[in-house]
Amino acid sequence: MRTGPVGRIGRLALGDFRDRTRRPAYAVTLLAAVGLGLLAVPPTDGHWAILALGSYRGEYNSAYVGTATALAGTLWLTLGGFYVVRKGLGRDEETGVGQLLAAAPLRNTELMLAKFLGNLLVLGSMLGVLALTAPALQLVRGEDRLLDPVALLTPFLVLTLPMLAVTAALAVLFETVPLLRGGLGNVTWFAFAPALLIAGEAPGAPFGGLGLGPLADSLRATAAARGVDLVGDEFSLGLTKVDSPLEALHWDGADYGTGFLAQRLLLALLAVTLAALPALWFTRFDPARGRASEQHPGGTTPAAAPLPGPVRPTAPLVDPATEPTSALHAHAHNRAHHRYRSRFGSHYGRLLIGEVRILFADASRWWWLAAAVLVLAGLSVPPDVGVGAVLPAAWVWPVLLWSRLGSRSAENDLEVLLGAYPATRARLLAEWGAGVLLTALIGAGVLVRLAAAGDTAGLAAWSAGALFIPSLALALGTLSRTHRLFQALYLPLWYLAVNQVAALDFMGTVRRAGHPVGPSPALVTAVTLALLITALLTTTTRRALRD
Repeated sequence: MRTGPVGRIGRLALGDFRDRTRRPAYAVTLLAAVGLGLLAVPPTDGHWAILALGSYRGEYNSAYVGTATALAGTLWLTLGGFYVVRKGLGRDEETGVGQLLAAAPLRNTELMLAKFLGNLLVLGSMLGVLALTAPALQLVRGEDRLLDPVALLTPFLVLTLPMLAVTAALAVLFETVPLLRGGLGNVTWFAFAPALLIAGEAPGAPFGGLGLGPLADSLRATAAARGVDLVGDEFSLGLTKVDSPLEALHWDGADYGTGFLAQRLLLALLAVTLAALPALWFTRFDPARGRASEQHPGGTTPAAAPLPGPVRPTAPLVDPATEPTSALHAHAHNRAHHRYRSRFGSHYGRLLIGEVRILFADASRWWWLAAAVLVLAGLSVPPDVGVGAVLPAAWVWPVLLWSRLGSRSAENDLEVLLGAYPATRARLLAEWGAGVLLTALIGAGVLVRLAAAGDTAGLAAWSAGALFIPSLALALGTLSRTHRLFQALYLPLWYLAVNQVAALDFMGTVRRAGHPVGPSPALVTAVTLALLITALLTTTTRRALRD
């Protein structure tokens, strides 16, 4: 029996939803959302807050707990949830489902809306789990144990769900724009989403933004009714450390009003329009037009790993029927010794050069021009400015190139072919060496300035960071066989270091009185060594299992 467009959209969306929820990334993102929900409602004597107005917060009743938890979900699911849902069309193409969809009696608009709805179901299911934690948090905190389901759930529907609809739509849009399909889209979203959230905090943000305007007005009115003047106090959203626990105000929730609700409805309709818009140019998995997602920062196709050349004898052949046993042993020892020297001598040098050429081939001339600007900037500014500003920029610029370390052979279906190559560890070390060279090259300007200033502590931190980044990329790429895991973990780690979180500063950018205050270079180097060993053991184990 044939079904109409609504039925086709619904079946496709449900299939997408079932596929996504089986993947590890879904569980990880869901657990992180629940963890952030716990942070949103800290203990009454806690020294942090996610939602606060000056030195006050709402009493932990259903209205405030629901609002705080919903806003925490907005922050995390908008940023992190995007990466869970953004590969719907790409996965269809990789698995061959795209060819079936291309031949199906399905319009482009229906396909785009089905992907949008599937994305929204995934994000909505995470939001639903987060909503279920809100009453538990209210009961645990114990300030007000009277549960009001309407007050608890309304913020999730009014504040968070429209923002998730926008996220679901932009995930579809990114997949249909050539430049944003691959790793560049991941980096772009990591920069764009925080800017979008910050803009949404403004009281006059379009479509109500994140909804902080009505919340702030309602909290101020409640405080004024109790004789507390909060006019001029800043309404903050985000994880913030406070010197003393916030004072509680009884608050019965915001009155959103029909005007605000109409804006949220318009925002949801805008999301549907954005999701349907790519139907105008989507190629329906047409192989003749190619997929730019298979291209890299410079628009080049991914380079394949170098194939081993023919194996040549490294010692004269010996006839075991005519040579004595001692001579056979001597010849065998000489051959083994020669192979060892070749592997880690000139042979390793050729491997390193090959891996450097492959890694650097993915960068365009424009990419190298920007890299040169970063190097010159590092040479032109004082060491403190270089470490604090130029080095972080330099060590995020090659993130798309680093992310290919360890995963290139799997993503290009070369694992079986390269598995027959005898010097597996040497090839992996050469790949790592290429990553170290890239890291050192783009940070060379800051290195020269640190050396000229005699900043030994800065030099040690720089050196440890230059070894750590490619080691992290190689380990994550080898373990996951995909470039996405490194991008997903490195960007938040880099962001925290740039924002002066000293405990996670792997490049020495957090400084006090001119000296790095992050983890010691020895500790960073030890972690680097552990990552490198992990990559080597993973590769060796996989080869042993194949053999």
